[in-house]
Amino acid sequence: MELGMGYNVAVVGATGNVGREMLGILAERSFPADEVVGLASRRSQGVEVSYGERTLKVKALEHHDFSATDICLMSAGAAVSKQWSPKIAAAGAVVIDNSSAWRYDADVPLIVPEVNADAITGFRKRGIIANPNCSTMQLVVALKPLHDRARIKRVVVATYQSVSGAGKEAIDELFSQSKAVFTLDEVAAKKFPKRIAFNVIPQCDVFMEDGYTKEEWKMVVETKKILDPKIKLTATCVRVPVFISHSEAVNLEFENPITADEAREVLRTAPGCLVIDSREPGGYVTPYEAAGEDATYISRIREDATVENGLAMWIVSDNLRKGAALNAIQIAECLIKRKLIIAKQKAA
Repeated sequence: MELGMGYNVAVVGATGNVGREMLGILAERSFPADEVVGLASRRSQGVEVSYGERTLKVKALEHHDFSATDICLMSAGAAVSKQWSPKIAAAGAVVIDNSSAWRYDADVPLIVPEVNADAITGFRKRGIIANPNCSTMQLVVALKPLHDRARIKRVVVATYQSVSGAGKEAIDELFSQSKAVFTLDEVAAKKFPKRIAFNVIPQCDVFMEDGYTKEEWKMVVETKKILDPKIKLTATCVRVPVFISHSEAVNLEFENPITADEAREVLRTAPGCLVIDSREPGGYVTPYEAAGEDATYISRIREDATVENGLAMWIVSDNLRKGAALNAIQIAECLIKRKLIIAKQKAA
């Protein structure tokens, strides 16, 4: 890329798990950026974060002038996004937001490029594009090609979600609790309602009136918005003592017949999917192997004889990469590839 042809990119929430991941992925994918700036709240001002070989000093969000920004990758939580995304969009940048703030807004497209890239043009209404929840994202990447083949009627999913999905303190808590167990210290739970070390917690996010948690509700609503409003979905979301990568045990009911072999065939050629499925010990992917990888891994594909046209499978993906940072950057690449965005300095 010759100078002056690239884009001006701002990463808001640059010191968090996902923000750091975004900077790393921008560098490794050689994203066509002329300038990348890391922004965060005032108390993170001056913190150093790495962007490829370079080190960026984080600047305060509230003092930043967005008039030259082309793309703003937002990963600072829903409250910050609610307040700032419209202002940043008004300055003429396209905001790609990783929080839950805009996902359910009819005027904001909710995008997974492998699944519904065509819906991206809707960004012009608000100047904002939403990134789905991490557990929804890996699910729809695997479901889309199967839905195209045999129409999914109903999905039953149980998740096994890593602590990194709950932020940096959650990672620290699993680490310190695990250490406390071995050194016979007191195990203190702060971030999670119960201890997470050597335990599982059947609660991600807050409870809603019907007894489901917010995370379970998100999977239902987002899958309908991204894939098909007719799909019925029910979820049980569980936090497990794993640092990175979410796993999902998924049961699918189709309108039309589909065999496990056909499903395997379809998924082998589907974008973003990697099938690792040999029916022997270790012939599947675990969260540990998926960490640091881009793909959505699919294993244990088998027929479910208890319903008509039923399949069961196991889906694993790095929740910080495909579940958040990578998807946001793929959305930005999609805007560029489809010529939906022109760099401001190029236009000037």
